[in-house]
Amino acid sequence: MGKVVMYGSVSVDGFIADDDDQPGPLFDWLTNGDVPLDESGVLKVSQISFDYTRPYWDQVGTTVAGRRVFDLTDGWGGQPPSGIEHVVVVTHRPAPEGWDAEAPFHFVDGVEAAVAEAQRLAGDRIVEVAAGDVGGQALAAGLVDEVRMDVAPVVFGSGKRYFGSVDAQQLLEDPDAVIQGDRVLHLRFPVRRRSI
Repeated sequence: MGKVVMYGSVSVDGFIADDDDQPGPLFDWLTNGDVPLDESGVLKVSQISFDYTRPYWDQVGTTVAGRRVFDLTDGWGGQPPSGIEHVVVVTHRPAPEGWDAEAPFHFVDGVEAAVAEAQRLAGDRIVEVAAGDVGGQALAAGLVDEVRMDVAPVVFGSGKRYFGSVDAQQLLEDPDAVIQGDRVLHLRFPVRRRSI
Protein backbone atom coordinates (compact mmCIF):
# COMPACT_ATOMS: atom_id res chain seq x y z
CA MET A 1 0.00 0.00 0.00
CA GLY A 2 1.26 3.47 -0.84
CA LYS A 3 1.76 6.15 1.73
CA VAL A 4 -0.82 8.76 2.66
CA VAL A 5 0.31 12.36 2.15
CA MET A 6 -1.49 15.50 3.33
CA TYR A 7 -0.75 18.19 0.75
CA GLY A 8 -1.57 21.77 -0.13
CA SER A 9 -0.29 25.26 -0.78
CA VAL A 10 -0.37 27.42 2.34
CA SER A 11 0.24 30.97 3.49
CA VAL A 12 3.07 31.69 5.92
CA ASP A 13 0.45 32.03 8.67
CA GLY A 14 -1.16 28.65 7.93
CA PHE A 15 -4.16 29.28 5.64
CA ILE A 16 -5.12 27.50 2.41
CA ALA A 17 -7.72 30.09 1.41
CA ASP A 18 -9.10 33.38 2.63
CA ASP A 19 -12.45 33.79 4.40
CA ASP A 20 -14.22 33.68 1.00
CA ASP A 21 -12.55 30.37 -0.02
CA GLN A 22 -10.24 32.19 -2.46
CA PRO A 23 -6.58 31.08 -2.65
CA GLY A 24 -5.36 34.52 -3.72
CA PRO A 25 -1.60 34.44 -4.38
CA LEU A 26 -1.06 30.95 -2.91
CA PHE A 27 -0.82 29.44 -6.38
CA ASP A 28 1.26 32.19 -8.03
CA TRP A 29 4.29 29.88 -7.94
CA LEU A 30 2.42 27.52 -10.28
CA THR A 31 2.31 30.08 -13.08
CA ASN A 32 5.40 32.25 -12.68
CA GLY A 33 8.07 29.97 -14.14
CA ASP A 34 9.07 28.79 -17.57
CA VAL A 35 8.97 24.98 -17.14
CA PRO A 36 5.59 23.38 -17.99
CA LEU A 37 4.36 21.30 -15.06
CA ASP A 38 1.65 19.48 -17.03
CA GLU A 39 0.34 19.08 -20.56
CA SER A 40 -2.09 22.01 -20.27
CA GLY A 41 0.69 24.56 -20.65
CA VAL A 42 -1.06 26.71 -18.03
CA LEU A 43 1.05 25.58 -15.10
CA LYS A 44 4.65 26.74 -15.49
CA VAL A 45 7.07 26.68 -12.59
CA SER A 46 10.76 27.18 -11.91
CA GLN A 47 13.05 24.25 -12.68
CA ILE A 48 13.63 23.65 -8.97
CA SER A 49 9.85 23.46 -8.30
CA PHE A 50 9.39 21.18 -11.31
CA ASP A 51 12.11 18.81 -10.09
CA TYR A 52 10.40 18.58 -6.69
CA THR A 53 6.72 18.63 -7.70
CA ARG A 54 6.47 16.61 -10.94
CA PRO A 55 7.94 13.36 -9.54
CA TYR A 56 5.54 13.61 -6.58
CA TRP A 57 2.53 14.24 -8.82
CA ASP A 58 3.53 11.24 -10.95
CA GLN A 59 3.31 8.98 -7.86
CA VAL A 60 -0.18 10.10 -6.77
CA GLY A 61 -2.87 7.56 -7.62
CA THR A 62 -5.85 8.93 -5.70
CA THR A 63 -6.79 12.21 -4.06
CA VAL A 64 -9.11 12.51 -1.07
CA ALA A 65 -10.95 15.83 -0.86
CA GLY A 66 -13.94 17.21 0.99
CA ARG A 67 -17.31 17.96 -0.53
CA ARG A 68 -16.69 21.70 -0.16
CA VAL A 69 -13.62 21.54 -2.42
CA PHE A 70 -15.53 19.31 -4.84
CA ASP A 71 -18.36 21.84 -5.01
CA LEU A 72 -16.03 24.87 -5.28
CA THR A 73 -14.22 23.29 -8.25
CA ASP A 74 -17.49 22.09 -9.81
CA GLY A 75 -16.13 18.56 -9.54
CA TRP A 76 -13.23 19.49 -11.81
CA GLY A 77 -15.67 18.95 -14.69
CA GLY A 78 -15.66 15.20 -14.00
CA GLN A 79 -11.90 14.92 -14.70
CA PRO A 80 -9.56 14.39 -11.74
CA PRO A 81 -6.92 17.15 -11.54
CA SER A 82 -3.25 16.81 -12.51
CA GLY A 83 -3.59 13.40 -14.16
CA ILE A 84 -4.74 11.67 -10.96
CA GLU A 85 -6.73 8.49 -11.62
CA HIS A 86 -9.41 8.77 -8.91
CA VAL A 87 -10.87 11.30 -6.48
CA VAL A 88 -12.55 10.15 -3.28
CA VAL A 89 -14.93 12.80 -1.95
CA VAL A 90 -15.67 12.79 1.79
CA THR A 91 -19.35 13.68 2.09
CA HIS A 92 -22.59 12.83 3.83
CA ARG A 93 -24.47 13.63 0.60
CA PRO A 94 -24.80 11.58 -2.58
CA ALA A 95 -23.22 12.57 -5.88
CA PRO A 96 -24.81 15.67 -7.43
CA GLU A 97 -27.93 15.21 -9.48
CA GLY A 98 -27.02 14.31 -13.07
CA TRP A 99 -23.43 13.39 -12.13
CA ASP A 100 -21.80 10.99 -14.62
CA ALA A 101 -21.64 7.66 -12.81
CA GLU A 102 -18.68 6.66 -15.04
CA ALA A 103 -16.51 9.57 -13.82
CA PRO A 104 -13.68 8.32 -11.54
CA PHE A 105 -15.11 10.01 -8.44
CA HIS A 106 -16.18 8.08 -5.37
CA PHE A 107 -18.48 9.61 -2.72
CA VAL A 108 -17.74 8.20 0.74
CA ASP A 109 -19.12 9.03 4.19
CA GLY A 110 -16.33 9.56 6.74
CA VAL A 111 -12.61 10.24 6.48
CA GLU A 112 -11.44 6.79 7.62
CA ALA A 113 -13.63 5.05 5.02
CA ALA A 114 -12.49 7.56 2.38
CA VAL A 115 -8.79 6.93 3.03
CA ALA A 116 -9.37 3.16 3.00
CA GLU A 117 -11.18 3.43 -0.36
CA ALA A 118 -8.45 5.69 -1.72
CA GLN A 119 -5.77 3.18 -0.67
CA ARG A 120 -7.68 0.38 -2.37
CA LEU A 121 -7.92 2.42 -5.58
CA ALA A 122 -4.30 3.67 -5.47
CA GLY A 123 -2.67 0.31 -4.78
CA ASP A 124 1.02 1.01 -4.15
CA ARG A 125 0.77 4.61 -5.35
CA ILE A 126 0.42 7.64 -3.07
CA VAL A 127 -2.91 8.65 -1.59
CA GLU A 128 -3.02 12.44 -1.41
CA VAL A 129 -5.32 14.00 1.17
CA ALA A 130 -6.19 17.64 0.54
CA ALA A 131 -5.20 20.06 3.28
CA GLY A 132 -8.03 21.63 5.28
CA ASP A 133 -10.71 19.98 7.37
CA VAL A 134 -10.48 16.56 5.70
CA GLY A 135 -6.68 16.54 5.88
CA GLY A 136 -6.75 17.61 9.51
CA GLN A 137 -9.23 14.86 10.34
CA ALA A 138 -7.04 12.27 8.61
CA LEU A 139 -3.96 13.53 10.47
CA ALA A 140 -5.77 13.46 13.84
CA ALA A 141 -6.96 9.90 13.10
CA GLY A 142 -3.36 8.74 12.56
CA LEU A 143 -3.91 8.03 8.86
CA VAL A 144 -1.29 10.41 7.43
CA ASP A 145 2.34 9.35 6.84
CA GLU A 146 3.70 12.64 5.51
CA VAL A 147 2.77 16.34 5.39
CA ARG A 148 3.80 18.32 2.30
CA MET A 149 3.29 22.05 2.08
CA ASP A 150 4.09 24.61 -0.58
CA VAL A 151 4.48 27.75 1.52
CA ALA A 152 3.73 30.96 -0.35
CA PRO A 153 5.15 34.29 0.86
CA VAL A 154 1.83 35.82 1.88
CA VAL A 155 0.05 36.43 5.19
CA PHE A 156 -3.75 36.09 5.11
CA GLY A 157 -4.52 36.91 8.74
CA SER A 158 -7.61 34.69 8.67
CA GLY A 159 -9.28 32.14 6.45
CA LYS A 160 -9.39 28.37 5.99
CA ARG A 161 -6.70 26.69 8.07
CA TYR A 162 -4.21 24.23 6.55
CA PHE A 163 -4.91 21.69 9.29
CA GLY A 164 -8.62 22.48 9.47
CA SER A 165 -10.10 22.36 12.94
CA VAL A 166 -7.46 20.10 14.48
CA ASP A 167 -7.34 21.03 18.14
CA ALA A 168 -4.86 18.48 19.50
CA GLN A 169 -1.10 18.49 19.25
CA GLN A 170 0.33 16.48 16.36
CA LEU A 171 4.08 15.87 16.17
CA LEU A 172 5.99 15.81 12.92
CA GLU A 173 9.58 14.75 12.36
CA ASP A 174 12.18 17.23 11.19
CA PRO A 175 11.62 18.14 7.55
CA ASP A 176 13.33 15.78 5.12
CA ALA A 177 12.94 18.29 2.28
CA VAL A 178 13.28 22.08 2.40
CA ILE A 179 13.46 23.46 -1.11
CA GLN A 180 13.35 27.12 -2.08
CA GLY A 181 11.55 27.71 -5.36
CA ASP A 182 10.44 30.96 -6.97
CA ARG A 183 7.74 32.50 -4.69
CA VAL A 184 7.42 29.21 -2.77
CA LEU A 185 9.13 27.12 -0.12
CA HIS A 186 8.52 23.38 -0.51
CA LEU A 187 8.48 21.50 2.80
CA ARG A 188 8.06 17.80 3.50
CA PHE A 189 7.61 16.40 7.03
CA PRO A 190 7.28 12.72 7.96
CA VAL A 191 4.57 12.29 10.61
CA ARG A 192 5.88 11.13 13.96
CA ARG A 193 4.20 7.88 14.96
CA ARG A 194 2.84 7.65 18.46
CA SER A 195 4.43 5.11 20.78
CA ILE A 196 2.11 2.46 22.09
